[in-house]
Parts: sequence; C-alpha cells; structure tokens
Amino acid sequence: MNPSLELQLKTLPSEPGVYRYYDKNDQLLYVGKAKHLKKRVLSYFNKNLPGYRIKIMVSKIARLETTIVNSEYDALLLENNLIKEHRPFYNVLLKDDKTYPWICIKNESFPRIFLTRNVIKDGSEYYGPYAKVRPAKILLDTIKHIYKLRTCNLNLSPSKIAEGKYKVCLEYHIKNCEGPCENLESKEDYDEKIDAIRGIIKGDFRKAKEYLVNQMMKMASNLKFEEAQIIKERLDILEDYQAKNTVVNPNIDDVDVFGMTSDETAAYVNFFKIRNGNIIQSFTTEIKKILEETDEDILEEALIEIRQKFGSDSKEVLLPFHLSVEIPNVKLIVPKVGDKKRIVELSEKNAKEYRLEKLKQVQIVDPERHTNRIMSEMQKLLRMPVEPRHIEGFDNSNIQGTNPVSACVVFKDGKPSKADYRIFHPKTVEGANDFATMEEVIYRRYKRMLDEGEDLPQLILIDGGKGQLSSAVKSLKLLGLYGKITIVGIAKRLEEIFFPEDSIPLYLDKKSETLKILQRVRDEAHRFGVRHHRTRRKNSTIKSELEEIPGVGEKTIELLLSKLKSVKRIKESNLETLEEILGKSKAAVIYEYFNGN
Repeated sequence: MNPSLELQLKTLPSEPGVYRYYDKNDQLLYVGKAKHLKKRVLSYFNKNLPGYRIKIMVSKIARLETTIVNSEYDALLLENNLIKEHRPFYNVLLKDDKTYPWICIKNESFPRIFLTRNVIKDGSEYYGPYAKVRPAKILLDTIKHIYKLRTCNLNLSPSKIAEGKYKVCLEYHIKNCEGPCENLESKEDYDEKIDAIRGIIKGDFRKAKEYLVNQMMKMASNLKFEEAQIIKERLDILEDYQAKNTVVNPNIDDVDVFGMTSDETAAYVNFFKIRNGNIIQSFTTEIKKILEETDEDILEEALIEIRQKFGSDSKEVLLPFHLSVEIPNVKLIVPKVGDKKRIVELSEKNAKEYRLEKLKQVQIVDPERHTNRIMSEMQKLLRMPVEPRHIEGFDNSNIQGTNPVSACVVFKDGKPSKADYRIFHPKTVEGANDFATMEEVIYRRYKRMLDEGEDLPQLILIDGGKGQLSSAVKSLKLLGLYGKITIVGIAKRLEEIFFPEDSIPLYLDKKSETLKILQRVRDEAHRFGVRHHRTRRKNSTIKSELEEIPGVGEKTIELLLSKLKSVKRIKESNLETLEEILGKSKAAVIYEYFNGN
C-alpha cells in the first residue's frame, strides 16, 4: 500500500457519504455509499476479504476520494448519479439503454394523444415510460374506441377556427372525430374528455365512467337510443379493460412494488407501479453481480434507479425484505399478510419467470456459460468444496431378491456420459439386501478406480435415504475417500437430500436446476438398472428351460443362445442346423427333446 493511500485511510471521516476508488492511472474503479465512511472503507483493507474479485479490485486501488452528505439516502442518490455518469468497472449497472415509449397529451388547443419515444419539454404531458409497447398500444386503442379525438396536426387556435380556415376531413365523416376544426365541438367538451382520459391512463376510471354514463343518459332522454347504445358499448369496453387490469385490491392506491430473485451471477428485479388498484407499469431487469453484492445492496440501487426511470413519487413502497436505507417521506414496507403481501409475491413471481426466460436464452446462445452457472449453483447448494463436474449415481434393482443388479451412471458437466456407465452383479450378497449391495458396489467401484488411477467424481448420488447412504459411506471410509468426495442420498417421496451425519435433510426448490440434475441422475440410474435387470431375468428364464434337458450344460446353452438368440428359434431349428453348432451327439439330444413324441 502506498504511503499517501495509507494516510488517507487514517484520516477518513465518520459521517455518511460516498467514496470513490481510483487506480494508478487515475481511472475510476468503484463508487460506493456508506452510513459511516471510515468503517465501510476500512473494511475493504482487512485481511479476510470475501471473494476474489474484491481482492483484485482492492489490489488496484492507488487513491480514494470521499464526499460527505447529510444522510444515507443522500449518499444513495449521489452514488447512483456518479455510477450512471462514470460507469465504473466494478459497479453493478442497470444496463438498459433502450428508449421506452410514452403516452403524450400534447400541449395545444384540442390536445392530440399519441405514443412517442421522444420527450420534448414543451409543456406537454408524458405518461410512462412503458417497458413494453403492447400494453401502451392496447390502452391507446381502448381510449380511441371510447372517445372521438382529433388526429390531425392543425393549429386549432380559437382565432383560426373563428376565421373558418379549416374544413372537416374524412375522420369526421367516418365518425372518428367530432370536428373541432369547424367549431362543431366546443373546447369545454373536448377538455372534459381529455380530463377523463388522464384518469384512465393513471388507473382512475371514475371520471371516464361518469362522463360516458351522463352522455348515455342524455341521448336516451332525447330518444336517441341508437346513439345511447353506442355509448353503452363504449362503457362496456372501458369496464372490460378495467377488469383485465385490476389485479389487486382497489383500495391499494399510489404504491410502488418491488420483487426480486437472484443467483450466483445476477439479480432480477421486478417493479410494479400501482394506481387505484391497477398495475399501470410493470418492468423487470437483470443486474449482473460484480463484487459478490448482496440482494440488499442491489435492491437499494435498483429502488432508486427504477423510481427515477419511471418518474414515481409514491409515498409507499412494498418490498420483499427490509433495507437499511431510509427515504425521506416514503414508507418502506415489508408486508406479512393480506393483499399487499400477495402483490409482492406476484412481483417476485414475475422476477423469477424473467430469470428463467433469460437462462433459457443463455442455454441456447452460450451453453458453456449455462453449464458453468449450474455447476456453480450446485456447488453452493450442496455445500461442496468444488464444482460437481463429474457426478456418479447408483441404484439397485431386484424383484423378490432375484437377479439383482446395481447400476452406476456417470454425468459430466451435467450431461450423461453413457460410455462410462457400469452394471454390477453383487458377489457377496444373497437375496434382496439393498444396504449390503450398496456397500459392496461402492467399494468395488472406487477400489478399482483407485487401483487403475482413474479420475474420481466430485459428487456421488445414492438413490435412497439414510440407510443406503450410510452403507455407501462405510465403503468410502474403508477406502480413505470419505471427506474427499461429496456423497448425498436422494429419497424419492419428498425429494429429500440427505447428507452423511446430518439428520436434517435439505429441501431444494422444485424449480431448482440443481434438483433437476439430481433427479435426472437418479432417474437415469434407475432406468439403466431396470433395463439390465429385465435382461438378466429374461436370460435366466431362458436358461432355466434349457437346463432341464438331460446332458446339456451351461457352455452348451451359452453357445446355442449366442448363435440362435432364443429358445423359440432353438425349438424350430432342424437337426442339420443344430449339428453345425454343437456336433452330432449334442444336437441329437436337443432335437429329440423338443421334437420327440
């Protein structure tokens, strides 16, 4: 550590603020926030740093800068702005440079309403942005079905309308516009429609419904029943749109909701903006982890960034877990029960589905990265010292103790390696004794691998519960391999994962890729074992029939089966065919047995 950096560390302030790390070339490496600058910065320079990436970053630090602020929230805002401006190498970023569409109510006389990606500061109203174009288009189409609005770009100033400068166009004649250009619609009536439309965009349907009901009643009272029916149909369209978008309690008003899921490499954050019980915004993003950031760190960053992106000023934010940061005049709530809890769960579900979608895309585009991620996840969940690149699974097959076989299947990088599959016929076990069979087979398998200098697996999977697992562990201990290879058992009923010397099983998420690979290894071992068990049982039945022939031994039976494949074909063979295989004397005995009177 250079002397100037060492001096800076000794004189750090204790207030909340932002710190910035620079390398020897004065390149910004990292921007961070802290409630207590001195404690936070010094934590990077202790000897027990978690994660190799953090150690690499710290080794590059040549100098640091700090900025003191009034509160932790101010530090979070400043950190967010500096990250967006400078994009430091070691900071997580919401790398989302797409331009999202907005619904614009143009600042003009008789405002037009349209979709745009360009926000112009001319006094126009912009609602959004919309993370997906389709919901915005559906909303605009709904509005156009209900209200007749102008689409032309004429300057409909009162003076020009009074001068009679314009004439109605085709839109008027096909009844898509009320003709404000010829003063056929008053500005007061038009503005009343715009006011109702604002409410619809914000998720408040009360004014729109009230306007349509008044129009319908007015038409009906003037005996204009056809026009009243048309307005009734528009009201139905509005109510149908509202029904499809009201997914939470209507009493939940002006609330932001965040859901999150994460894995070793990335976090996935979903955001709902809720107004009047309607989700009027839904947005999900992926955030790559760089320095083993915690979920709390990432959600704090995402909370500020996403609220700024969507222009939210809600005073209530629902979260899946507690954050240390406090936002002035905003309640951060982690709901425990009720509708608010359910909407957070819905947000988390959206984040999980988005993650699965991304992982499927990676699997197609970059299968190596997909495999690396799964191996890393398995290492973490199964408490392994290394990634399970080589997995071996074992299963015993027998029926009432007859013709027992034990199957060993091999998976490499999460995929079956069928050339390495093995079948074992127990030599020291009589009858149906799964525990003793497992103990024998595990010993034979790894004794031979040790003797022949083969690469051992990182993970052994036993199909069964504690009993089969304990039997396998005995053999590993005899071979001196216990503790060097991770071994687990999987019980089929509840998909429990058992570890040696641990009475409490591990329950993995049903959608976990780790569980899916373990299930696939288990199922493949079962399939492979059952197939060979059936073959052996079938051969045993065939042999038992041939063994009843006087004077015919095992070698003769094996020779016949190798040439003719089945008892049926042996029965149907003529004497000449049998003589070619066995010679005259043996052939005569067999032919006489099947064909004699």
